[in-house]
Amino acid sequence: MRRLTLLNLAATATFLILFSITVSAQIMDKNSIAAAGAQVEKLGDGYKFTEGPVADTKGNVFFTDQPNNKIIRWDAETGEFSTFSDKAGRANGMYFDKKGNLVACSDEDNQVWSFDKKGNPTVLVKDYDGKLLNGPNDLWIDPKGGIYLTDPLYERDYWKRDPKMQQDGQHVYYLLPDGKKMIRVDEKLKKPNGIIGTADGKKLYVADIGADKTYIYDIDKDGSLSNKTLFVSKGSDGMILDEEGNLYLTGDGVTVFDKLGEKIAHFPVSKGWTANLCFAGKNRDLLFITSETAVYGIKMRVKGVK
Repeated sequence: MRRLTLLNLAATATFLILFSITVSAQIMDKNSIAAAGAQVEKLGDGYKFTEGPVADTKGNVFFTDQPNNKIIRWDAETGEFSTFSDKAGRANGMYFDKKGNLVACSDEDNQVWSFDKKGNPTVLVKDYDGKLLNGPNDLWIDPKGGIYLTDPLYERDYWKRDPKMQQDGQHVYYLLPDGKKMIRVDEKLKKPNGIIGTADGKKLYVADIGADKTYIYDIDKDGSLSNKTLFVSKGSDGMILDEEGNLYLTGDGVTVFDKLGEKIAHFPVSKGWTANLCFAGKNRDLLFITSETAVYGIKMRVKGVK
């Protein structure tokens, strides 16, 4: 009788552990921002480390397989994958400009590149104040055409230069719309990473992943930043906004906060580290997620900002 009781207890404990794991992996979605019944689904795999997804005007996604030095294109109509560039400068974060050029943080030589529609690159940024950047990581292009970018230090085994920090810290920069001048707009972050701005060009979010915080700023007319305010005590790799102003942070899956900084959703992703995300598809209602060796998608009720 005692043996049976112990077996039952063991079985119950095992069930509770499995149940706890299952529950913890479930979607939390207080405001129903995902489509009814939607789940995170794998779209493709076989990569080494995926990053930098961004959608073009038709909803096709371009993302990077950084260790393999490639930019991959996902077709929104067919779901097929193809190689856009196999000489991507080790591209990381990316964004499209108004002309349809794909602008990328290509940190092989600590630069920012622009790819035309055929995949031909042009260097936009090669240094700051005569010195290499640490390693441009993520960027956002404002309505005027200026580029905000983060420059943390993550040592790369493919660097031919000294892997030590090149600048005097890890900062946020702004390349003015004329492309001739770049300024620092925040020099007081520990390790800036994810970055995104609002469609009207008035607000900027920057994640300080080193301090596990995300800040919101006012964007001034000259591109400088003011009124820096803590938005949430959580850092992020990549980030995106939806049409309702909700902010999506990455790392442990996808965590979503509303305009007031309240956590409203969490979408677990099976891989260990969720790097980045964007809204994709013809209607901008597919949340496209890059996570280590695979990419994922979840159908949303809300849409991304065009």
